[in-house]
Amino acid sequence: MLTTNDFKKGLIIQIDDAPCLLLDVSQHSPTARGGNTLVKTKYRNMLTGQVLEKTFKAGDKVDEADFEKRKGQFLYPDGDGGVFMDLENYEQYELGPELYEPVKGFLLEGVEVLLGLFQGGVINIEPPMTVELKVVETPPAIKNATATAQTKEAVLETGLRLQVPGYLESGETVKIDTRESRFVSRA
Repeated sequence: MLTTNDFKKGLIIQIDDAPCLLLDVSQHSPTARGGNTLVKTKYRNMLTGQVLEKTFKAGDKVDEADFEKRKGQFLYPDGDGGVFMDLENYEQYELGPELYEPVKGFLLEGVEVLLGLFQGGVINIEPPMTVELKVVETPPAIKNATATAQTKEAVLETGLRLQVPGYLESGETVKIDTRESRFVSRA
């Protein structure tokens, strides 16, 4: 059991039988005498993705979620989903498109990921912060266009499309930030 004193940004608690990630925690003292201190939270329900707010009284108790993060590995795409393996116990999980689609553009076979498990099932996938992927298709490099930053669309080996600098050519390997889906540098 956790109390509101334990609340901090990034903690995962259980609200309405779902794991919830605390995004923001603030305490508000009442102006009237005898009033309870209130703890306002903003959280993301990790099952639905909704961002909600809830206010607790100081000292309220909540359950810690049965949630853990484990190292995993992307094995291969399977239809609309993907197959992942837990690197601790080598258990394999076939995940559907609702979990696989948001991350599939960053995953090559064998890439390590973090698997979020709740009550024995995977509920989210975190790819590495940056990945290196090869540019498969892009227009030719733009010559003498240095007055302003020129970008162009590129297609990467996973099928991901994003904007890259004008000087890149097909066949080059680039580093991509997976949180913002943007070009970082040449690899």
